[in-house]
Amino acid sequence: MAEVTDASFAAEVIAAELPVLVEFTADWCPPCRQMGPVLAALAEQEADRLRVVQLDVDRNPATTNAYKVLSMPTFIVFRDGEPVKSMVGALPKRRLLEELADVV
Repeated sequence: MAEVTDASFAAEVIAAELPVLVEFTADWCPPCRQMGPVLAALAEQEADRLRVVQLDVDRNPATTNAYKVLSMPTFIVFRDGEPVKSMVGALPKRRLLEELADVV
C-alpha cells in the first residue's frame, strides 16, 4: 500500500483522479496494524475505483493537523480534492465497503 507524506499529499491525494481513501496511522497503534491486511485487500479489490494510501501521523504533522485528526486510525475519503467522508476506528472489510459505497 502506498504511503503519502506532507510533501506528496497534494499530488497523491488532492490531485488524484480516483477517489482516495487515506488511513491516518501510527506505528504504535495496534488497531492501525490490524487494518493493514484489510486495507491491502480493499486496495486490490477496488483498484479500478479507489486508491488506498497511508499517512503516518507522527512523521507528517502538517497534514494530520490540517484535517484535525486526533484518533488513530482515522480514514478520510477524498474525491476531487475534497474530503467527502470520515471514519474513526478499526472496521471489518465488509463494514468499510458499506461505508465507502456512497463515495466510490
